[in-house]
Amino acid sequence: MFPGSGSSTPDDETYNIIPVQNLQSNHPSLRYPEVRAAISALSDDSNLRKPSCGQWHSSMDLLDWLGLFFGFQRDNVKNQREHLVLHLANAQIRLSPPPTVCDVLDTKVLRKFRRKLLENYTKWCSYLWIKPNVCIPNSSRSNSDPRTELLYVGLYLLIWGESANLRFMPECICYIFHHMAMELNKILRNEIDENTGLPVMPSTSGENAFLNCVVKPMYETIKGEVERSKNGTAPHSSWRNYDDLNEYFWSNRCFKKLKWPINVNSEFFVTSSARKRIKKTGFVEQRSFLSLYRSFDRLWVMLLLFLQAAVIVAWEEKGYPWEALYDKNVEIKLLTLFITWSGMRFLHALLEAMSEYSRVSKETLGLGIRMVLKIVVATAWVYAFVISYGRIWRERNKDGQWSGEVNNRVIFFLWLAFLYGLPELLALDLFFLPFIRSFIEDKNWKIFYLVSWWFETDSFVGQGLREGLLVNVTYILFWVVVLATKFSFSYFLQIKPVITTTKQLLDFHNAEYEWSEFFHNSNKLVLGLLWMPVVLIYLIDTQIWYSIYSPFVGTAVGLFQHLGEIRNIKQLRLRFQFFASAIQFNLMVPELPFNSRETLKKMLKDSIQRLKLRYGLGRLYKKIESSQVEATRFALIWNVIVTTFRKEDIISDQEFQLLELPPNCWDVRVIRWPCFLLCNELQLALRQAKELPDAPDAHLWSKISKNEYRRCAVIETYDSLKYLMLKIVKISPGEHNILDYLFREIDEVIRAGKFTQVFKMIALPQIHTKLIKLVDLLLEPNKDESQVVNTLQVLYGIVIHDFFRVKLSTNELRQMRLAPQNPAAVVGLLFENAVELPDFSDKHLYSQVRRLHTILTTKDLMQNFPINLEARRRLAFFSNSLFTNMPRAPLVNRMMAFSVLTPYYNEEVLYGKEQLQIENEDGVSILYYLQTIYDDEWKNFMERMRREGMERDDEIWTTKLRDLMLWASYRGQTLARTVRGMAYYHRALKFLAYLDSASEMDIRLDIDLIDMDKCFDGFNSQSSSSSTNLGRRSSLNLFQGDECTITLMKYTHVVSCQKYGEHNAEEIMNLLRNNESLRIAYVDEISTRRDKKEYYSVLFKYDQQLQRAVEIYRVKLPGPFQLGEGKPENQNHALIFTRGDALQTIDMNQDNCFEDALKMRNLLEEFRHYHGIRKPTILGVREHIFSGSVSSLAWFMSSQETSFVTLVQRLLANPLKIRMHYGHPDVFDRFWFITRGGISKASKVNNISEDIFAGFNCTLRGGCVTHHEYIQVGKGRDLGMNQISMFEAKIAGGNGEQVLSRDVYRLGQRLDFFRMLSFFHTTVGYFFNTTMVILTVYVFLWGQLYLALGGVQDSDLRNDQNIRKALGAVLNQEVLVQFGLLTTLPMIIESSLEHGFLGAVWELLMMQLQLSIVFYTFSMGTRAHFFGRTILHGGAKYQATGRGFVVHHTSFAENYRLFSRSHFIKAIELGLILIVYALYVPVVAKNTFFYIDMAMTCWFLVLSWIMAPFVFNPSGFDWFKTVKDFDDFMKWIWHQGSVFAKAEQSWERWWYEEQDHLRTTSLFGKLLEIILDLRFFFFQYGIVYHLGIAAHSKSIYVYLLSWIYFVVACGVYLVLSFIRKKHEAKKHIYCRLAQFLVIVFGILFIIALLQFTVFKFGDIFTGLLATLPTGWGLISIAQVFRPLLQPSRLWDLVVSIARIYDILFGVIVMAPVAFLSLMPGVQSMQTRILFNEAFGRGLQMLKIISGIKPKKDLYGPLDLRKASEADSLAKQADLEKES
Repeated sequence: MFPGSGSSTPDDETYNIIPVQNLQSNHPSLRYPEVRAAISALSDDSNLRKPSCGQWHSSMDLLDWLGLFFGFQRDNVKNQREHLVLHLANAQIRLSPPPTVCDVLDTKVLRKFRRKLLENYTKWCSYLWIKPNVCIPNSSRSNSDPRTELLYVGLYLLIWGESANLRFMPECICYIFHHMAMELNKILRNEIDENTGLPVMPSTSGENAFLNCVVKPMYETIKGEVERSKNGTAPHSSWRNYDDLNEYFWSNRCFKKLKWPINVNSEFFVTSSARKRIKKTGFVEQRSFLSLYRSFDRLWVMLLLFLQAAVIVAWEEKGYPWEALYDKNVEIKLLTLFITWSGMRFLHALLEAMSEYSRVSKETLGLGIRMVLKIVVATAWVYAFVISYGRIWRERNKDGQWSGEVNNRVIFFLWLAFLYGLPELLALDLFFLPFIRSFIEDKNWKIFYLVSWWFETDSFVGQGLREGLLVNVTYILFWVVVLATKFSFSYFLQIKPVITTTKQLLDFHNAEYEWSEFFHNSNKLVLGLLWMPVVLIYLIDTQIWYSIYSPFVGTAVGLFQHLGEIRNIKQLRLRFQFFASAIQFNLMVPELPFNSRETLKKMLKDSIQRLKLRYGLGRLYKKIESSQVEATRFALIWNVIVTTFRKEDIISDQEFQLLELPPNCWDVRVIRWPCFLLCNELQLALRQAKELPDAPDAHLWSKISKNEYRRCAVIETYDSLKYLMLKIVKISPGEHNILDYLFREIDEVIRAGKFTQVFKMIALPQIHTKLIKLVDLLLEPNKDESQVVNTLQVLYGIVIHDFFRVKLSTNELRQMRLAPQNPAAVVGLLFENAVELPDFSDKHLYSQVRRLHTILTTKDLMQNFPINLEARRRLAFFSNSLFTNMPRAPLVNRMMAFSVLTPYYNEEVLYGKEQLQIENEDGVSILYYLQTIYDDEWKNFMERMRREGMERDDEIWTTKLRDLMLWASYRGQTLARTVRGMAYYHRALKFLAYLDSASEMDIRLDIDLIDMDKCFDGFNSQSSSSSTNLGRRSSLNLFQGDECTITLMKYTHVVSCQKYGEHNAEEIMNLLRNNESLRIAYVDEISTRRDKKEYYSVLFKYDQQLQRAVEIYRVKLPGPFQLGEGKPENQNHALIFTRGDALQTIDMNQDNCFEDALKMRNLLEEFRHYHGIRKPTILGVREHIFSGSVSSLAWFMSSQETSFVTLVQRLLANPLKIRMHYGHPDVFDRFWFITRGGISKASKVNNISEDIFAGFNCTLRGGCVTHHEYIQVGKGRDLGMNQISMFEAKIAGGNGEQVLSRDVYRLGQRLDFFRMLSFFHTTVGYFFNTTMVILTVYVFLWGQLYLALGGVQDSDLRNDQNIRKALGAVLNQEVLVQFGLLTTLPMIIESSLEHGFLGAVWELLMMQLQLSIVFYTFSMGTRAHFFGRTILHGGAKYQATGRGFVVHHTSFAENYRLFSRSHFIKAIELGLILIVYALYVPVVAKNTFFYIDMAMTCWFLVLSWIMAPFVFNPSGFDWFKTVKDFDDFMKWIWHQGSVFAKAEQSWERWWYEEQDHLRTTSLFGKLLEIILDLRFFFFQYGIVYHLGIAAHSKSIYVYLLSWIYFVVACGVYLVLSFIRKKHEAKKHIYCRLAQFLVIVFGILFIIALLQFTVFKFGDIFTGLLATLPTGWGLISIAQVFRPLLQPSRLWDLVVSIARIYDILFGVIVMAPVAFLSLMPGVQSMQTRILFNEAFGRGLQMLKIISGIKPKKDLYGPLDLRKASEADSLAKQADLEKES
């Protein structure tokens, strides 16, 4: 049993959402006729043969029938029964028009569902040319038995629900279903078994027969292959992953080999090497960079052909390229493009054969034939082109001119070229006729197969990927512009300038080098070094131009989508008056007839209405008054949203009152806008009246009414004062009547239009002042009635004597009833005994009085309102989203049902008391940190706690501890925050369901009576019959009235706890208890007899009636569920418990907002609309990164991520049509995906970036991915430098594995050319090009070093401006990438769209001042290192970054372990190159701009890679921490450790772990590693010839003799090591003596060299520069040969020298850190840079880092009420930011 389950619960009481098995239950869901119809349809088992392998009961249904016949598990049947009933009921509710008989299942619903569920099976049968075993006519007019369809659907769902890991293999499930459906047909036809003479029985029957006989053998095969993978370290080609096993079912051999019942002796199930086994199927992943060429050969063909053409044309050195085309020689030379093209085709065919040869067998002989033929034909074409081209020139040289014979040969060559390019021309024609190509690809006809067999490998997926013609044109135009720019730049600034230098070097044969030459009188190597960086940057700069154009196109798309129209509160005020209409249009359901459908007329009408709404056109949307129903609904929705803000503590009580839209009361004639809109408007109206004292009423009122809020403020103030003053004066013939007639007189004057004629406008300020005083007196807790009376008397006097233009006599006043009729009857002064002050307990009245006081007194324009930036952002986004294009929302009961799935491992659920209080090394606790970061929210929280009954602040740790823990957890990346965010869906749907069915009277009563705070809390409770309950229903909708039930039918949140019970079980149970829609799924591991274990997928919930957790389903698994990557396996096991048509994937670091949850109905409607030629299968959703305010580092990451999830995804979806699934929170078409392999892939290592493979799979299988930005979900990101680097390492490694995958290969081959370009440059191409940029820097610097040390720059290239121009262009393009400008550009463009241009410029400036350029340069190195290493050697793995708050200091040893190989050593290498280059480059070259530009750029790269981990490390330049860090580093270096030591404890253990990738790499990877390490020997070769002792000799012996230096050094080290080991313990003096002798002999040797040779003292240091890289190169090579060297004693020397090198590297890295730590003010500046935003908000981060905290208060580490200085800083910073 699961933890916390309590006692067992009877089956008839245990249910998930609907008690399907108990129709007699009083559950509200059973009142729905659609639910009863679905249950009744399943219960109809008449005339069916009863199963003989189990006991049949009359209460059983069709699924029980299938379960007994085929041996499905009982809980699987229960689960799928509810699954099926829920879906059919929801589908029937959505029918339009509704069926005439609601309690009978409509056949259209069932047929549509069956077709969708079995669509992939039908395609699979068509692909294999077999007849489906679904014996139902496709005609909608056929009268087939609905039970048959139910049986097919139920059978598929039962198979899928029990298939466990087989769910990743959709065609395997198709195979199983195909045979089981065949057996089902035999049973339905009552066939007799020929062998037994008895009725046919399934091949699998009995208890758990399906699991044991079908699933288990397949599972054991998967498990065996995973064991062969050696945890993913074995080569991919040596074991079968999920895709290989699934693709075995893409051929008919599965029927021949596996058969049915499954033949477990088939070679398919063999996993050991001892027997014949099936190898890779469909594709072989080969670890090589050539995989990029293999997948994207068309891209490289285009680039290389243009490069060749550009060189040929530029060689003529004409002004413009077309000028050279007039030369016949050039034209003929261009024909060589076809030779190159055919050669590249040959290379591709050869790569295909080398990669796929292992797949060839007897069954796949056609594949082998095809590969051989491809190579032969490609070779023939190369030969034909070469021979034909040679014949042209031979004849040309023979004739001496372009004779007729030569032209004939040219024509022959052109005919060959035409034939060669004919398939491409045909493909081009089909590209512009996409419907024809889609028809050919979709139809699996044999004639089409034979035609395409030559050009494409046979594959079940990848067919019909074409888009519509209009879509094609849009992304073609984009890429035409990008490529035109790229090729123009490359020709004029890269290729053409190098041509002149190339010609000079080719003609120069007397080059003199400073060293021994291997190739005499040849400049070919120099030419190669000059051309290589040019060619490399040419090959990758398409990415640069794409990155420049894409932000502008994405922004243009965003503008058309009306993003960024409301950016701040000022713009919100301008649009707020249209809010009610916007909400009514988008969120409220129009009253349409049941038979309404999506017609062109309706779409046009909606577009016109949306246009009116957006721009305020037409009478309907000018303004709304309080009497309108839409105003009432709007007020209710708005107030619930504001209440959410208050409960989240992002606004205060005062801000809540300013934002609240109060109900209509006090007879106010206009809508009562929120106070923040009316503030200062009354003051401005008074000023206008004072400035126009004699203007006619119409003129003055028109001036006031130009502003809607001002008009409403005047009317509301007057009506409120009228009501209030009559309220506080007792009803009597005296004073009350006087006031009544006074207001009547004013009303009459206003109606007559004589207000300014009768009254003096200059008296209004006096009246205004006294009214403020009156309201102030009424709001005082201890009211002084006499002062109220005096104020009323003064007001009366001003109005009677000063307000009327004509002074009225006493008699006239009495006649007008404005004075007492009988003065003698008045006792005392006027109003003295007439005032009756209301009781202060009347909260409703006093809330209105406070509102009146706000309108009367406030002069603030509310530009910086609310104070909290998150509240402002959410208000602006929600308001803007209502004016974007979104589908109309349906009724809640007619919306698509959906689920949310959240995988959970062992992350934080809820911060406990100890976690909040415990302090780190700097004395900072989590609570203190949160109080400082979220200071305003902490104040709001404490204010709310006091309002809810907390009397003393220390109660926060006792009675309010739970609230404190939740407050802190909701600001971290915890499961509690995610669950709360997803619970908003439940609350929003419940609220919307109420609005859908509530009558106008209900809404009016509710908004008048409901306390919004209690109302919102009530969404989580059971419905009551209270008159103020939102559950109150109209009698006309009795059976549709339970909001809770319909909400549960439409929404479920499943959290898949991989190891529930091991981590935070109690806190998870608390979440379950407080969230009605939440379900927990986990894998239960139970020990049985004989030391065996059984595994179950378990689902449980918290039963509100039983007040305990109850287990709902327990489905047995064939074994441990995690065979592949953990996260997708975790999702897969819980997927069977999700419900609905759609599935949203939400990760553990995500959040949601109530106001966005209101728009979920709109988003789901997108599944019904076509986007291009397809309906979407994945709805991409925008994300908001909520973790960007913590530090500048988090800000950089947040901004980068924001641009990626908004602008980039927007562009990919439209117009590029290549958006994939890049993670959460996308919404999946659930049934489409569960029949096609699930929502992710799980193969070990290969699918480490599991999310994106869902997008790959979706596109390959004909799906459509869209992107929508009117709704968003929050997302947290990593906050610290190390966390971010590990995350980027995971992403880069995942992309490296993607390069090798079959999905990328098939997309690269099957997509049209331009979509392929988009796909490449937005996925693996981005990481490849980043790696190539780093490689270009290496090649460039090594080339320059070669030229400097060889003396070439001092002779051949001294004054060559052309080469500097070309290399300068290369350098400038490299700078664009290196400095992160291509990353920054999309961020700034997107920021300008959503926040304005000036705000974006300011953001850019601030980012640069906070050294974002250092961060992006460092990140580029991370991506390049791990991407390249993964492709060459593998080793990609999931990096557990952690999602905690990062304010602690990271030690130097930890930074060194993480960054030494990826950044530090590479930076030291580049720095050494720059130093040596500076020493030996000619003086003339140093004075050029090219040298300065190169030095600054490259040194910046070096310093960024070394210093970034310390610049962005809290207390990174604190001297005491620096000293401590270095001591810890040295202890770690020398710590020997044990066998069980961890890398954090021992250098040696870490050093071995860093070599793990070399142990598992291929032979090719090892050879390439050795070749790359040979570069370190060049330092020694180049420098030794410049030593003084070399005496300008160029003999090779100089280099060979220089190795003596290294050999002697190693010998001395060995001798000293031997003596130390032997005598250090007992005879320490011997060690000292040996060291002394070495020093003495060394000094004597140096003196001898100085005396008897030309040796110079500087040669010592120069020699060190030469030999140190050589030593590192030898160590690196020795690591490759570790298996051979480790048994020998030489390995100890390698380890010892490696330790010394790491000490040296550590000292080099630590040196600048130590220097800066000594500098005064550097630490403060670094803290300011790292936490600048925090400082701007008054966060006092310097105190946090240094641990200097203010005086502790009773309730926590920090009393923010006393931090007045911080408050003032925060306000000032907010004002600056707004300005």
